[in-house]
Amino acid sequence: MASSSSSPSPSAPNDTATASNILQFSPLPTQISADFWHALSTLKLDRLRLNEAPLPLRGEYGVARRVKDRKTGEVVAVQGTLALAEGSLEAVDARGQAGPPLEATSSSQPFSASSNRPLSVPAYGTLLNYNTAVAFTSADKNALFNSQADEILSNLLHSPEPLRDAVLRFTILAYADLKKHKFYHWAALPALVAKPGWSLQGGGWSAIEEEQGEKMSEALREHVERYKGTCDAGFALVRQKEKGEGYHLGRITDYVSFYPGGVEESEPPTVLFIDPSSHDSAPGWPLRNLLNLFAVRWGVKKLRAVCWRDELSSTSTGTSASLMGTVFLPTDNASSTGGLVQPEGSPSPLPLAQLASFPARPAAVGWERNAQNKLAPRVADLGPLMDPHRLADQAVDLNLKLMRWRLLPEIDLEVISRTRCLILGAGTLGCYVARLLLAWGVREMTLVDNGKVSFSNPVRQPLFDFEDCLSGGRSKAECAAERLGKVFPGVKARGVEMGVPMPGHGHTAGKGDKAGGGGGSERDVAHLERLFDEHDAIFLLMDSRESRWLPTLLGAAKGKLVINAALGFDTFLVMRHGAGPPTNEATQEKEGEGRRLGCYFCNDVVAPTDSLTDRTLDQMCTVTRPGLAAIASASAVELMISLLQHPRRHNAPAPPSGDDPDPQCCLGLLPHQLRGSLSSFSSRRVTGQAFDRCTACSEVVVRQYRTEGWAMVRKALGEDPAEAEGYLERLTGLDKMYEETERLLMEGGDVGEWSGSEEDESEL
Repeated sequence: MASSSSSPSPSAPNDTATASNILQFSPLPTQISADFWHALSTLKLDRLRLNEAPLPLRGEYGVARRVKDRKTGEVVAVQGTLALAEGSLEAVDARGQAGPPLEATSSSQPFSASSNRPLSVPAYGTLLNYNTAVAFTSADKNALFNSQADEILSNLLHSPEPLRDAVLRFTILAYADLKKHKFYHWAALPALVAKPGWSLQGGGWSAIEEEQGEKMSEALREHVERYKGTCDAGFALVRQKEKGEGYHLGRITDYVSFYPGGVEESEPPTVLFIDPSSHDSAPGWPLRNLLNLFAVRWGVKKLRAVCWRDELSSTSTGTSASLMGTVFLPTDNASSTGGLVQPEGSPSPLPLAQLASFPARPAAVGWERNAQNKLAPRVADLGPLMDPHRLADQAVDLNLKLMRWRLLPEIDLEVISRTRCLILGAGTLGCYVARLLLAWGVREMTLVDNGKVSFSNPVRQPLFDFEDCLSGGRSKAECAAERLGKVFPGVKARGVEMGVPMPGHGHTAGKGDKAGGGGGSERDVAHLERLFDEHDAIFLLMDSRESRWLPTLLGAAKGKLVINAALGFDTFLVMRHGAGPPTNEATQEKEGEGRRLGCYFCNDVVAPTDSLTDRTLDQMCTVTRPGLAAIASASAVELMISLLQHPRRHNAPAPPSGDDPDPQCCLGLLPHQLRGSLSSFSSRRVTGQAFDRCTACSEVVVRQYRTEGWAMVRKALGEDPAEAEGYLERLTGLDKMYEETERLLMEGGDVGEWSGSEEDESEL
């Protein structure tokens, strides 16, 4: 080992190289986990998008593993690798930008290793992820590689942290085909070419003796613990303690001060490094630039290298795989400076080969070979290996996330995916709405309907098929929810078979309505109230007017986003209900000035009653042009999505006249009502204010519900025998309005006595 001397660094030894003792190095292959590619996919879709800026990476490597062959019983060494896992990309911030440059980060900061192995050494690099396959293929790889070689030489000479910045620096070029889940990548670990090449002295590499290995292992354990998680843990200067009692290990950058009296020519410095190589006579790739560091920074031409290949607990068994040998730069052509690098400002050439025709630039090697041992990219095809559910989850959101790359960078997809939707009515409108919500990334929805799938349904309602009609038909709500799960297993869809209590129907009427009928029992009302509490957005997609009354009231009272859609033969109405009346003046002031937007019932002066009894077949069925439901459903879903992008959600004001988009909504206008017609292939926007005597959302109705709850609903449904018919009219004052209207008509003379003769003209 090293002893005291007055010389600060050893001079060139009088050694010569032969072909047989030129030092060979074992390349360090990369091992990139599937988790890394999954993390890159998420990062690319959610944050990076079209950003091709270089990204910092952190990998790790360790000693070669030794495993026992089960057949032969022999111990076999498995080559160590440069491993990249999910955490290798953690230096990228929430905006998709690279964090602080690695050069500005002290290597004393611990590396978050993905492995629990004590001898894991961090390595730092750069990811260049291209947007297209053409850009990846046509990238000037030589220019990139040579540029990194220039940086490595500069860092070997000047960096305060050369182990991190130069000794094992890597670059990965990549292209991610996110539709096919294929990842094309090519790694480069540049190592500068020494000239003349380093050679191995004497008898070559020798195994470390057992006693020596135990003492060195103990010193290394202390060194690793001191510099755990940093590059310094993988490299160390070694000197023997007095009286041979063990070893001192120190940082490579402390070379000048580590040996108290300097280094003698006859006793060169000893350096230890964690060696990932499993080759009998070829040390690992990290030694290559480490030797260059000693040569170009301190002029060291000869040193003793310890290739440490043992886990810290293995040397006590006497089975050490570590090697030791003396390496040197030959001196037989020391007088020749031809082909050597001489950086600008350097007084003399360095013992490094120059890049052809560029005397100031170093030559380097280090492109990784693929599985066919060719200098070409590798391909990681994760499609066959991925869980189909995970594949579906990523693919379903692909279209949405691509919107943020260029077209709508500001769209908030997270608020959409978090929105829980309640769909009342699982018929034609309900099926289309549910499918479109899936396409927009909604992951939780509940469908409510009390009907069964009939033979006329599958051709119009896309969540049902012929088999669902057999044996009396399956429950529409439950069948639709199950089919959504088959379309996309990641959705949390639930079907609830129940009727929505309706005014005027009592306990027995309304069996034909898609989500209505079945009586206004307290249990059904309580169930519906719980469903409203559990969801954020409500779709009213039922057949009858009266079935929409209770959901409209609950939406206004509970402050829910309510979307209503109704069909005629060739016309449709899609509207958003205005926010319910505020609970107090402070809330009203907070929500802004101006009148509230109306609900479905605000245009009527008649309370909802039974409209289903005594109807002919064409009146009982929803007779519409087949294409109308898809148009109305799409409009309803798009209106909800647009409202979610506005900071005030369903409190957003209706747009003024004109087509100027709402500046607070990235998706454009937020109409109150859309009234469309297929006969004229047109649609128009309508805005209606809340009616102060509305039977569903007026302040007096909502206040009464908030005060009495079920008791008030019972009266409105006509199930309270103590309450006479016309409860909602009396509560809202519509009865007074009827009387006043009739009085005015009578006083104005528009309505008089019958003026025709009642006499029979044949009577005398």
